[in-house]
Amino acid sequence: MNIIGTPLNRVDAHEKVSGKAKYTSDLVTGHALIAKVLHSTIANGVVKSFDLTEAWAVSGVIDIVTCFDVPDIQFPTAGHPWSTEKKHQDIADRKLLNKRVRFYGDDIAAVIAEDEISAIEAVRKIKVTYEQYAPILTIEDAMKSGAMAIHEEKPDNVVVKSSYEVGSFDEASKEPDLIKIEGDYDTPIVQHCHIENANSFAYMENGKIVVVSSTQIPHIVRRVCSQALGIGHGDIRIIKPYIGGGFGNKQDALTEPLNAFLTTRVGGRLVHLEYTREETFNCTRVRHAMKFHIVSYVRKDGSFAARSIVAYSNQGAYASHAHALVANAVNGFRMMYPVGAIKGEAYTVYTNLPTAGAMRAYGIPQIGFALESHIEDIVSKAGFDSIAFRKQNMMKLGYVDPGTTITCHSTGLDECIDKGEHYLHYKEKRALYANQTGPVRKGVGMAIFNYKTGVYPIALETSACRMLLNQDGSLQLQMGATEIGQGADTVFSMMAAETIGLSVDKVHIISKQDTDVTPYDTGAYASRQTYVAGMAVKKTAESFKAKLLEFAAFMLKKEAFDLDIKDNFIVHKNKDEHLLSVAEVAMESCYSMTNSRHIAAEETHHCTDNTYSFGVCFVEIEVDIPMCQVRVLDIINVHDSGRIINHQTAQGQVHGGMSMGLGYGLYEHLEFDKKTGRMLNDNLLDYKLMTALDTPELQVAFVETEDPTGPYGNKSLGEPPVIPVAPAIRNALLNATGVAVDSIPLNPEKLFFAFENAGLIK
Repeated sequence: MNIIGTPLNRVDAHEKVSGKAKYTSDLVTGHALIAKVLHSTIANGVVKSFDLTEAWAVSGVIDIVTCFDVPDIQFPTAGHPWSTEKKHQDIADRKLLNKRVRFYGDDIAAVIAEDEISAIEAVRKIKVTYEQYAPILTIEDAMKSGAMAIHEEKPDNVVVKSSYEVGSFDEASKEPDLIKIEGDYDTPIVQHCHIENANSFAYMENGKIVVVSSTQIPHIVRRVCSQALGIGHGDIRIIKPYIGGGFGNKQDALTEPLNAFLTTRVGGRLVHLEYTREETFNCTRVRHAMKFHIVSYVRKDGSFAARSIVAYSNQGAYASHAHALVANAVNGFRMMYPVGAIKGEAYTVYTNLPTAGAMRAYGIPQIGFALESHIEDIVSKAGFDSIAFRKQNMMKLGYVDPGTTITCHSTGLDECIDKGEHYLHYKEKRALYANQTGPVRKGVGMAIFNYKTGVYPIALETSACRMLLNQDGSLQLQMGATEIGQGADTVFSMMAAETIGLSVDKVHIISKQDTDVTPYDTGAYASRQTYVAGMAVKKTAESFKAKLLEFAAFMLKKEAFDLDIKDNFIVHKNKDEHLLSVAEVAMESCYSMTNSRHIAAEETHHCTDNTYSFGVCFVEIEVDIPMCQVRVLDIINVHDSGRIINHQTAQGQVHGGMSMGLGYGLYEHLEFDKKTGRMLNDNLLDYKLMTALDTPELQVAFVETEDPTGPYGNKSLGEPPVIPVAPAIRNALLNATGVAVDSIPLNPEKLFFAFENAGLIK
C-alpha cells in the first residue's frame, strides 16, 4: 500500500482547527456544580483547625470538605504500570487533602458550590490555623544532619538512593598519564505549559463514579482513584476526550481522585474541578531540578579510562514518579558513552517545593545538558576534536546495556552527525570562531543523545487494540493508547490501513478512551506508542485481515491464502485484478442468511524488547556580551528514529521539541521566595516561554534506519527532540566566548555574572 512513510494530514486536523473538537471543559453540562481547592499559604507545617463560618455563609455553597473529612488513605499518583511486587510499587505518600502541609499550595480543603464565583468566594473566606515550620527548599538543606523530616517515613529526606558500577572505577582511574576533567552542572525547575489546564468533572451513574478528565493515562488514573477512595477498580470509570497537551504533567493523577470523592459528597451530582493557570503551574507537577558532579579520566588517545557521576534530584513535596527520573538520567550517563569503567550514584530528595514528576524525555534533558557540556569541556581542555571524540566513544551497534539489557538494534548516529555537520559547516566555523574579540561574537555548538523506546524492562509494557468491520467496508479502530496532541491517532490509522490493505479514509479511529469499553493500555508516555501500541495495531490488523479474507474466500469459493487486499479490494495474491470490494464482503458478512459473521479482532501486545533512537543538534549563535544576550542564528536537529511513519507529523514533533529545548536552554525557570517557598512566576506573563519572535527557523532532518524490533522499523521520536538543544547552545557559547556556563537557563542575569567573572565585562 505504501502508506507508511507518506506525509499525510492528521486525521484530527479538521476537528481541531475548526474548533469542533470537544475537550473536557467543553463537555461540562449547564447544571454542573463547581469545585475549588483551598491551597496552603505555608510551605511546611500542620493544619490545626479551620473556621468555616464565613465560608458556609456564602450563598450557593453546597459542601465544604477539609483534610479532616477525607479517607485516611495514602496513595501514589504516578502514571506507572502497577506492579504486584511491593518493592516495585510507586510510593504512596499523599492523601486527597493533606493535613501535613509540605509545599506552598498543598491541597488542604475544597468547596463545592452552585457557581464559580460562590466557590471562589467561599474558599477565600476559609480561615486556617497552622503550626508552621521553616521551609526546606534546597537539596543541601534537606540532607543536613538534623533536618526536619518532610515525610516521617523518610527521616533523612532521601526518597531513594541507588548506585551501580561497571568495571572497577578506582582501578581504572589509576592508569598512568590520564587526563582528569571534572565539573558540576545544574538544571532548573521548569513547567510543562500545555495549553489546556488540569481539569476534570465527575458524576455518579448506576452507582459507579464516572470521571471525565484531561489525562494521558486513563486506565492508570482509574487504578489510582480506586486506591485513593478505597473502592474497587470496577466502581470507577475514566473517560478521556480530546486533550490539549500534557508533556508528562498529565502522566500523573492530578484532579481526578479528589473530584471522584467530591461527587460522592453531593449525591453523585456532576462536579467540575478546573485548575487556573496559576494552580496548574504550582499544584500539578514540574520538571526535576538536578545537580550533577562528573569526573572523567581520559587517555591521550581520546578514549575513556574511567568516568563517575553523582546526581541529586529535587523531588519537592511528594514522591510522584520519584527516583525513576534521576535513575534514568544516571543510566543515560552510562549508555551514551559506554566506554571504560563507569560508576554512578543518584539521590532523590524531598523538599518543600512543588512536586516534580514526569516531563518530556524523563530526566534525559537534565543529564543531556550535564553530559554534553562535560564532553565539550573535555574536548576544550584536552585539545581533542569535538566530533571525532564523540564518535570514538559513543554507543555503537550491538551494545547491550549491562544494567537494563536494552540492546542497540540499529543506529544512524554517525550519519546524523555527518548530516548536521555538513548543514552547519560546523568544523570550519568552529575554527573560525575560536579566538574572537569584541563585544559581539559568534559560536557553534553541538550535542548528541540517545533515548530508549518505552519502559521495558524497567516496567510493564503492554497494549491492546480492537478493530470492527462496518457494513460499508470501513473499519472502526479503537485504542487504549491516548492521543494527546502528538499525532498518535494518525499514525495508528496509517498502520492499520497499511497492514490490512485499506485506504486511510476507510479507517475511523475512536479518539476518546473510556475505561469501561476501551482496550487496555498504560498511556501516552516514554515515546512508546508507535513502538508498543503500534505492534498491537499490527497484530490486530493481521488477525482482522485473516478473518476478512477467510470470509471473502467463502464468498468466492477460493482459498484464503490465494487472496490479498489492496486499495479496498479483494484481489488474487500478487495480482491487481479486483475480485470483490471490501464493502461487498462487509455487507454479506453482516447480512448473510446462511453464514453471517461480524468480523472483528482484538489483540494484546506484551512487549519484551526495547531499542535506542539517536540524534544530534547543531546550532550557531550570536552573543552580545555587554547586553548579556544569546541569539540563535541557525539550528538543526537530525534524528535517527528508525523508519518514519509520517514525515509531516514527525517534523512537527521535532519542531515542538526543539522549541521546548530552546526555552529550557535560554529562558525558562521557576522562581521561589526563599523565605516562604511561594512560587513567584506562576503565570505565562512572568514565566518566560519562547515566543514566535524569539524562535529561529527550525531545521529538521532524518536518517532512516530499519529497526528490527519496531512494528514497522520505527522507534522513539516524541520526546527526543528536546534533549540536545540546551547543551548545544551552551557549547556554542563556549566556542564564542571561551566561557563555560554550567547551569541553565543562559539568561542575561546568569550571563552577566559569568562574563564578569571571566573578565569580559568590567
